[in-house]
Amino acid sequence: MLAPRHLPLAALAGCALVLTGCTSEPGGDVPRVAAAFYPLAWVSEQVAGDHADVVNLTTPGREPHDLSLGIKETADLDRADLVVFEHEFQPAVDKAVAALSSGSAALDVAEVIDLTPLSEHDHGDTEVGHDHGDLDPHFWQDPLLMAELAGHVAERLSTLDPDHTEDYTRNAAMLAAQLKALDREYAEGLASCERDTVIVTHDAFGYLERYGLHFESIVGLSPDAEATPAAVGRLQQLINSEGLTTVFSERLASTAMAESLARDTGVTTAVLDPIEGPGEGADSGEYLRLMRDNLAALKQANGC
Repeated sequence: MLAPRHLPLAALAGCALVLTGCTSEPGGDVPRVAAAFYPLAWVSEQVAGDHADVVNLTTPGREPHDLSLGIKETADLDRADLVVFEHEFQPAVDKAVAALSSGSAALDVAEVIDLTPLSEHDHGDTEVGHDHGDLDPHFWQDPLLMAELAGHVAERLSTLDPDHTEDYTRNAAMLAAQLKALDREYAEGLASCERDTVIVTHDAFGYLERYGLHFESIVGLSPDAEATPAAVGRLQQLINSEGLTTVFSERLASTAMAESLARDTGVTTAVLDPIEGPGEGADSGEYLRLMRDNLAALKQANGC
């Protein structure tokens, strides 16, 4: 039995996820899931299959850090049976969820995934940017953490829609198997490289350091921050001293900083996708393919 779609999230909180006393609205036969940005939406879609409607609050092609909620996004949140979001990654979503729900109809990724402290891989200039707290939010760069998220989504959907628990559980297990295979591809592909230092535009790849890489960013956590002369000078020296071949830009952010640094040091540029959004049109992609594209780019740049 489903939570009624026409109730706001605050009312759903009273059902305490066990849904005691809740009754379905006529025709409201599938849960509605509002996911804050692409990796969360992708996992939710894979786990839900045909049994739930998933909407991504961040329009494809937009940088999710700066999301502002319009009329459509606000309506999607209000109608949702479950909101999947990450606290301190998108302030507008945090504010909306706090206003709409006590938390029982929301899955906060920051509460169920073991996020890494920024101090463990903070190599860029973090002088200017978004306030992400003390933890690195970019967990989706780690396939094993994405597999963990799949399990949590399956649990929440099963609570909302117990009739399809078996399907949700099976879908999550199948997805976890794919993600564990991807993890093995990364471990094997990056096991033996000529270089292990990677220069990127913003600090979004720290979770990949467990594969033996070391990331240096032109700016910190915010892709729209400005690079400081000190940071640029330090990276120029690093490129020359370590014989680096590539400065990586991003698909959804300006390429100007990466291109300028590469031009000044005589190296090439390539794209390393933070996978914060799927892109649009010819640039659209799917998480597993985008991760494999990133692996190929890292192997090429680092002589693996």
